[in-house]
Amino acid sequence: MIGRNEGQRLVRCLNSVLGNAGAVVYVDSGSTDGSIERARELGTKVVELDRTIPFSASRARNAGFAVLRELGQFDCVQFVDGDCEIVDGWIDAGSGFLKEDEKFAAVCGKLRERDADASIYNGICDVEWSVKTGEADACGGVAMYRVSALEAVGGFDASVAAGEERELCGRLRAKGWKIMRLDAPMATHDAAMTRFSQWWKREIRAGYGGLDVASRFEHGNGNFSRQIRSARIWGIGWPIALVVISVAAAAIGGPIAGILAAAVIFFAWPLQVTRIAMRTRRRGRKLGFSFRYGLLLMIAKWAQLIGQFRYIIDSRRGQHSRLIEHKAPAMAGGGQ
Repeated sequence: MIGRNEGQRLVRCLNSVLGNAGAVVYVDSGSTDGSIERARELGTKVVELDRTIPFSASRARNAGFAVLRELGQFDCVQFVDGDCEIVDGWIDAGSGFLKEDEKFAAVCGKLRERDADASIYNGICDVEWSVKTGEADACGGVAMYRVSALEAVGGFDASVAAGEERELCGRLRAKGWKIMRLDAPMATHDAAMTRFSQWWKREIRAGYGGLDVASRFEHGNGNFSRQIRSARIWGIGWPIALVVISVAAAAIGGPIAGILAAAVIFFAWPLQVTRIAMRTRRRGRKLGFSFRYGLLLMIAKWAQLIGQFRYIIDSRRGQHSRLIEHKAPAMAGGGQ
């Protein structure tokens, strides 16, 4: 289990796994809200990461896995973020699947948002978690791995700031292993996003980590590469095309031609919003939510571009990946 300033979310996470696993390790990335003390009070083995080295989820998971291996012999290891709760029965379901089919290195189940209706931003997360079940290219941050497979590929790449699960699963598949998403409840996630600024920072992080994985590992092929291209097409290409084509049309055919050309290019953006909304609607979401979802996904292109730009600057300076936090520390009393 990994976390940073999760407060009561961490307590709920710990209570959901204590007693259901052979051992529980909590890895803390510089919390200042009493998370370390609460974890120890509940009898959990706590690992505090060195604060002089940049934090990352991959680094924290590797540290926790190393300590877990010292506590005993286990066939499977469940990774979970401190803002999640494992559903009753999942530990047995996940480990049972891996024990029955030795071709699979990792398994995950259904993840749902704890309070999806609290804000549009929580709702966006819930849509992201609603993915197809069956054999998959990758699991998310909450997943169970076969210990022998994880050790065979050297665990997570600690240099990856975001998207480390997809990078790891890529290496596992390259070794002949398979990944499975079961049609079974696995965990609930508490995004606790109520403000636009939180969501905006989350999208900046997506652009930063996405470009990192795309440029170092995907070589133009993969989900992150498509995300990077989409952000650049809509965030840079679309406004440039709007200006250039309308000016060219006006120069050739006059003001009316320029206005018509600008209108055609401009309406490509709302049409894309509508396309996303209709696709989301077909997945069972309400129409109003679907259009707000589509609008925010298109606005996110500019936030992701900011993240890409920051990554490029950091890379040229030879800096380590930066920590981009989008959540405020949880309330100690249990509000968030």
